[in-house]
Amino acid sequence: MKQLSILGEEIKSWDTLQKQIQDTLELASLGDESFQEELEREVKTIRKKVESCEFKAMLSGEYDAGGALLAIHAGAGGNDAQDWAEMLQRMYLRWMEAHSFKAKILHITQGEEAGVKSVTISVDGPYAYGYLQAEKGVHRLVRISPFDSNNRRHTSFALVEILPQVKDDTEIDINPNDLRIDTFRAAGAGGQSVQKNDTAVRITHVPTGIVAQCQNERSQTQNREIAMRVLHARLLAVKREQRKEKIEELRGEYQKAEWGSQIRSYVLHPYQMVKDHRTNHEEGNANAVLDGYLDPFIAAYLRSNVGK
Repeated sequence: MKQLSILGEEIKSWDTLQKQIQDTLELASLGDESFQEELEREVKTIRKKVESCEFKAMLSGEYDAGGALLAIHAGAGGNDAQDWAEMLQRMYLRWMEAHSFKAKILHITQGEEAGVKSVTISVDGPYAYGYLQAEKGVHRLVRISPFDSNNRRHTSFALVEILPQVKDDTEIDINPNDLRIDTFRAAGAGGQSVQKNDTAVRITHVPTGIVAQCQNERSQTQNREIAMRVLHARLLAVKREQRKEKIEELRGEYQKAEWGSQIRSYVLHPYQMVKDHRTNHEEGNANAVLDGYLDPFIAAYLRSNVGK
């Protein structure tokens, strides 16, 4: 029913666009110059809708239409890296808000002095995973460090992990005997935000060492259920990646991805620029990008992957 609803909305949007184009053509055929301004407005609206439809047409992967799990992990570098991870968290939350996605922080580990060590966010809405898959990889920041008393330039790294939200998937069969489940008290800023019972849950898949945790729900049962969803998604991602690597290895094109192979660089000093190294797309206004202006990068990535 969910898939039917998504397809129904997609067909409706195409039908509406087609009718709008027909109405605009009929208005233009009248040749009345008094309609010129109205026609120009309609053409701009149609162009935006066509671009949006074209964008969605590129999202045809198995999980593209569904929700996503976004995780950010600070790299080596202490306060600078943890502050960069928090900047990325803010950037993605701004982008989600602008696109009416429902975002919920499932788990966060704060830095000792600044920023965050890691954060996991649930993103719900049509095509959330399809859009956000463009963000998977290492993100690099170059700036004057606010934590350096000598005002030196520092380079920081953070890893962004994008996983599809899957509730029922026959590809992954998790043996309960392979799980180690730990409970602990949720950390918080104090007051009512701190649970007095061990409600937070950490689940470790012993054979792979993959960990999933959740602390933001009120009950241990809810946190456990969400942590299992995160674990399921991570195990599925590993299986898909292994399958992809095996295919590429057979083709003779396999290259191992290393931590330092950043997908995008954000330069704030000595000049401002954000560059995606996969598509070579650049934006000169780095502050706008850090405020959530990610659509040009996402579009460039999706276009570069059409037909692959």
